[in-house]
Amino acid sequence: MPRKLKNIELNRLSTEAFKNAQKSPAILVLNDIRSMSNVGSLFRTADAFRVEKICLCGITGQPPHKEIRKTALGAEESVEWEGHESTLECVNLYKERGYEILALEQTTDSIDIREWEITDKPFALVLGNEVDGVSDEVLEVCDGVLEIPQYGTKHSFNVAVSGGIALWELLSRFRP
Repeated sequence: MPRKLKNIELNRLSTEAFKNAQKSPAILVLNDIRSMSNVGSLFRTADAFRVEKICLCGITGQPPHKEIRKTALGAEESVEWEGHESTLECVNLYKERGYEILALEQTTDSIDIREWEITDKPFALVLGNEVDGVSDEVLEVCDGVLEIPQYGTKHSFNVAVSGGIALWELLSRFRP
């Protein structure tokens, strides 16, 4: 019978080692995320995939915050983050820096995330508000709009779940 690994056996990076480690060529852009629990969960996901940075835009909460800390479990200390008043300004800034801007949203033009052709450019993945999704003004400037296929009655995942699925899919194809 297999046994669970103990924390000491997981070879986890220290916060300092994480900060100095090579990062995945991706940033997360959180567009008006209301739930601090979702923000914290996305910090943990960003840590797990060694995402370069999280951009906390609009009304998205920022550390230090009790509810973010509760779900981030310290990842808010390891993952670099920055705040932006406007998601559109943030996206345009990273577009100018050479990032491919991808939104995770259901639109008339969205494509199955499994069909997106990965380039050698770093990318910014925009995740939208829990009720309204990615704003229309941000969608207009995106290089691609990706959708996770769903087969149930709701056709919506929690934003933190969506972010994890999308990063897994995109970064698993990015790595050698």
